[in-house]
Amino acid sequence: MALISVIGLDIGSKRIGVAGCDRTGLIASGLTTIDNKSFAYVTDQLSQIIRQREATLLVVGLPYTLDGAVGAQARRVKKYTRRLANALNLPVTYVDERLTSVEAEQQLQAERRFSAKDKGLIDRRAAAIILQQWLDSSRTSRNNECPT
Repeated sequence: MALISVIGLDIGSKRIGVAGCDRTGLIASGLTTIDNKSFAYVTDQLSQIIRQREATLLVVGLPYTLDGAVGAQARRVKKYTRRLANALNLPVTYVDERLTSVEAEQQLQAERRFSAKDKGLIDRRAAAIILQQWLDSSRTSRNNECPT
């Protein structure tokens, strides 16, 4: 089994939730939340995480509108992500992140770890959900490939 290291991001105007996966690419977990103080600050924080984890790809949640369109928020996230990918010299892929924050909140409530004041925890969990969706779909794609 190939070892992978991928970083998942839930990009918001105030905070960025960051998730990573185990080296087998099976399980995503929240790592941290970065205050979106400035582009330079975010880039510096992410650079450290990427170096430590030897990450080779960014998986970013794209906030489509509920009807599946690319709205203003999704365009902002794409623009920001392009700058990040260039600054970090990493490829990027997107995952539909509709309702991941709601799902993250529900999971935390079920675990009795929810506090409406801890938005950072919600952002980290949302990033983990985004990354887990990508891991699951990429694993399914790899399993369906024909042997050569």
